[in-house]
Amino acid sequence: MARLQPATVLDAGCGTGRVAAELARRGIEVVGIDRDPSMIATARALAPGIGFHVADVADADLGRTFDVVVMAGNVPLFTPEGTHAALVAGCARHLAPGGRLVAGFQLGTGYGVDDYDRDAGAAGLVLESRVATWDGDPFGPDADYAVSVHRRPD
Repeated sequence: MARLQPATVLDAGCGTGRVAAELARRGIEVVGIDRDPSMIATARALAPGIGFHVADVADADLGRTFDVVVMAGNVPLFTPEGTHAALVAGCARHLAPGGRLVAGFQLGTGYGVDDYDRDAGAAGLVLESRVATWDGDPFGPDADYAVSVHRRPD
């Protein structure tokens, strides 16, 4: 995330706001969204200066765009079967031109990088890079985790 140097980030599927709080601590304007009201209540208590919203990423419209939308913590794996494309499209809808969708999730669970790339492509995004960890370890055929960066063309 730091390499991308975003000014604004949407933490999609933010849970208790751990990632959002860290990004805000680094001076990034961040907004969090999650469909679980109890998670958002915890996020608001832990990081009261951040705007957190209860909504499903798939149908949310925050009325603005961001430099980066991040899905950390296996968000696609918590998405009901058959709704992954809507999740990715909801993220893409919040990207500014040239913005990036960054998602990390465990592989081998039925929804893999080929599926994710297809959904991202259908949402108008292009794969920019993929690594095997948040630390940037190289991605290969034996990877059990992927962090993918897709870009909305300018």
